[in-house]
Amino acid sequence: MTVVVVSARKSRILRRIGYAVATAALVTCAGIARADEGGISFWLPGQSASFAASPQVPGWALGVIYYHTNVEAFGSAAASREITIGRIPANVNVNLSLSLAGQGDLVVLAPAYTFAQPVLGGQLTLGVSSWFGQNAASISGLLTASVGSVFAQRTGIISDALTSYGDVVPIAQLRWHQGVNNFMAYVTGDIPAGDYDPMRLANLGIGHATIDSGGAYTYLNPTTGNEFSATAGFTYNFKNPDTQYRSGIDFHFDWGASHFLTKQLYVGIAGYAYQQVTDDSGQNPALGGFRSRVLGVGPQIGYLFPIGGMQGLLSLRGYGEFDSANRPQGWNTWLTFAISPEAPSTTSPAQRLITK
Repeated sequence: MTVVVVSARKSRILRRIGYAVATAALVTCAGIARADEGGISFWLPGQSASFAASPQVPGWALGVIYYHTNVEAFGSAAASREITIGRIPANVNVNLSLSLAGQGDLVVLAPAYTFAQPVLGGQLTLGVSSWFGQNAASISGLLTASVGSVFAQRTGIISDALTSYGDVVPIAQLRWHQGVNNFMAYVTGDIPAGDYDPMRLANLGIGHATIDSGGAYTYLNPTTGNEFSATAGFTYNFKNPDTQYRSGIDFHFDWGASHFLTKQLYVGIAGYAYQQVTDDSGQNPALGGFRSRVLGVGPQIGYLFPIGGMQGLLSLRGYGEFDSANRPQGWNTWLTFAISPEAPSTTSPAQRLITK
């Protein structure tokens, strides 16, 4: 058994780092949501990274995220979008020689409140987020369709763009802190209040409800300046009442590792793995189970600074995607500005962490 003593000074540094950066982690956990029905998931991979479970200062916090993505897909992932918008009847067999291109530019607003009174021995945070911006998509290629012995071919392009607002995403989190180890449990989901039309190729709402639950762990050592976080969870999708399509259960794993070069500046890497674990239902038979998968990895950088008696954070991370199946693949970037209450200057007596 090893007993590690954390001094009051190091504990103060830990809280100063954790409180500010955790605001961004909270914001991204309640981020942008879309549907598996079009080859994209409610949980957007990459929305959680470093400092996911770090403690926060009680009070109000606000995060603003600019999210940009550029993706493309081929075969079934592209054909599914054309089927979804009603351009291909469900009883028609199609070949899948189509290509999909998409681009999104969204701004997420995410206020949250952290309670001072402990709940189940942990720190309770409640938040909500939504977004607005532009989503554009196009499908092109050769479509061959058949019903029995009747065949038809069509070439061309379908394109669509929308500038509007998205759904409402509430979130609840409980956090526990033990020295350099931090733990978090969360539940979130989608309230389908955004701009959605099942006959439209580009949407900012998803048209159905979801529930997502999971947890996170953060190792944060103020002595070495090293940090590692991992967030994992499952998404349950309810049936889309407009299309009668139900996406399968999704598993997601986001992670981040960073090192503080100074007390204010950190750099690192982040990544994610996403895998659908059960089949969709209500889809065109040509798509099969339509289970989606993707991996992503990229750099991150962040800077802490005081702002009007509060603690500010500006961070940037980007991901390149690979090994995708039944969903678009490309790259995405997250630019986050978060503001939260400043960590208190006074500290409690030295904390002890017992490990084996």
